[in-house]
Amino acid sequence: MMSTVLAFAAAFFCALLAPAAVIRKRRSFASWSFAIGMTLFALESVFAAMSLKAGLPEEIGFWQTLVLITKTLLPGVWLAFSLTYSRANYGEFLSRAKLLIVAAFCIPLFLLPALQGPIIGVAAYEAPGEGWALQFSQEAKIVNGLVLVATILILMNLERTFRAAAGTMRWRIKFFIVGLTVIFGARIYTRSQALLFASYNLGLTNVETAGLLVGCVLVASGYIRSGFAETDIYPSRAVLRTSLTLILSGIYLVVVGVFAQVVAHFGGASSFPLVAFAVLLGIAALAVFLLSDRVRQTIESFISRHFKRPRHDFRQIWTRCARAMSAVLDENTLCMTSSRLISEIFGALAVSVWLLDKQEKELTCVFSTVESKNNRANNPAMAISGEELKSMGLKERPRPFELEKATKQWRESLGKIGAGIFPIGGNRIFVPLRAGDHFLGLLILADRVNAVPYTHEEMDLLQCLGDEVAANLLNLRLTRESMDRKELEAFQTMSTFFIHDLKNTASTLGLTLQNLPTHFADPAFREDALRGMSTTVDRINQMISRLSAFREELRPKPVAMDLNLLVTETLQDLNGSALANVVTNFDNLPSIKADRNQLQSVITNLLLNARDAAGPEGKISIETRRSSSWITLLVSDNGCGMTAAFIKDSLFRPFQTTKKEGLGVGMFQTKMIVEAHRGSIQVKSQPGSGTTFEVILPLESDKR
Repeated sequence: MMSTVLAFAAAFFCALLAPAAVIRKRRSFASWSFAIGMTLFALESVFAAMSLKAGLPEEIGFWQTLVLITKTLLPGVWLAFSLTYSRANYGEFLSRAKLLIVAAFCIPLFLLPALQGPIIGVAAYEAPGEGWALQFSQEAKIVNGLVLVATILILMNLERTFRAAAGTMRWRIKFFIVGLTVIFGARIYTRSQALLFASYNLGLTNVETAGLLVGCVLVASGYIRSGFAETDIYPSRAVLRTSLTLILSGIYLVVVGVFAQVVAHFGGASSFPLVAFAVLLGIAALAVFLLSDRVRQTIESFISRHFKRPRHDFRQIWTRCARAMSAVLDENTLCMTSSRLISEIFGALAVSVWLLDKQEKELTCVFSTVESKNNRANNPAMAISGEELKSMGLKERPRPFELEKATKQWRESLGKIGAGIFPIGGNRIFVPLRAGDHFLGLLILADRVNAVPYTHEEMDLLQCLGDEVAANLLNLRLTRESMDRKELEAFQTMSTFFIHDLKNTASTLGLTLQNLPTHFADPAFREDALRGMSTTVDRINQMISRLSAFREELRPKPVAMDLNLLVTETLQDLNGSALANVVTNFDNLPSIKADRNQLQSVITNLLLNARDAAGPEGKISIETRRSSSWITLLVSDNGCGMTAAFIKDSLFRPFQTTKKEGLGVGMFQTKMIVEAHRGSIQVKSQPGSGTTFEVILPLESDKR
């Protein structure tokens, strides 16, 4: 019987393809999934062949039950394959779809309640019909529905991979995708039949067998073409809102459902399967037609030639490119995005981006639709020296040019980097990437579909796109340089803060050493000096431990403390001689919550600034006050004062100072610390009339 022979033939081809995917040197998750899936297809075909060969209803029911059980094992395996095949970032998709994959592997569990009785009933058609009719139990119908949904999801994932590919990447995986689409498309047809009718014609097994045979032939063609080579494709993680698979599947099921109701109403249901199969073939042909690059290119050429309109809609292409490139944040993604866009727009199978390094020593391939990242890294022809590039005068070329029409020297030098993978591709186009006076690299197109030559209109469009890519590339580089400079400035600011505090600490320690020879015999002085040195060393260690704090937001570590006592201790650390005449006036203050070390740094900065402004004969006044919910620290001097302009524009800005040996970070640091405590700092000053700094702190600064 021919049906049995075809079923065994399909099983044989599946059994051959299963090990072919895993005998390669590089095995992947997708290749193992493919091997297991084809093995299950082979088992299913063997069981189907045995059911077609059987002559008794009991035998047919037994083998068809095994067929159904095998079908329930297929969705999980093929769903895992569809999520990983040719996807460089398949780990993300597996992680996000793990619950869905587990659910697909749990489909066989729905058959457990039906194991006590027959899952599939078998009866002969009454005359004038012929053949066997299969009647599914309620559990089997649920399983058929779940398998149908899983099949649609598998095709949606395969479509997503196909759409994400461009140029040669799409060419390499096309036969695999189309072959599997034929296999699963036939199953959408048969599973929908099993759901729509009370009885299922055993002859429809031939539809799955035919789909499996045709699909195996296409998959084998893809294997011969690329050896099951996977490509580095990064599909979007977003849901396919415009999935062609989902749209066509919905159209097919709606149309078949309407036809089923019409046919059931008027009779003649025996001919309905053929009508439904014709609808499926028509929709499949429409899908192939819509996805064909050659068909699309032929239609565009026909419209351009006969209706006198441009082949490309410049506004649509420009908008599309602007949207795609506006969200790009790094050079590699920009090169990948632009290559894919240009490949789709011009039907170029081989598109690559070559960039000149900052030192202009080498032109290297950054992204190509022909080679994967690993292949490019091992290919010595994927680079050209800057000297050779300079000798050819390529930097001075403003417009795209065709290599075959260039001078002999250019053809020999650039031929090695412009070659595609096909024996006849022709029309290799080099697009210089220029942004103003900056030459950034090349964009190379080769191996165009049908070897169609580029028109003047397309060369103009290529120049516009090349300029857009170059502008975005230069903008990314300038942004990167600006970020690097800001990081360097942040590091300099952090180190300057540290140096400033060290300078204040060294000043305190220096004053102690100056007085040491004079007062060394005084035991009280020695004790005070040792205490001061110990305090200084502790402060240095604290500054070192807090060095990283300036990398991030300043975060105080508040503890209960007495502000008056902290001012007194700070004056003692300065040993008095560091300052001019000091007058203190302390109010009765409650305990506050603040970072002791940071607040001591504020007091030290204010006192040293007052000393520098007042001079050795000047006067410094320190006062504390209390209000209902605030405490205030005032540090005044009768020194030289400051102008209003300096206070407004420079006082609290880093690296702005009037001191010859100052660093200009003390007041900036002081303001940062005070504001981190939810306080404020104010200043009153007149040139020649002294200065008063007023630090206002909340009594409950630890409450956020």
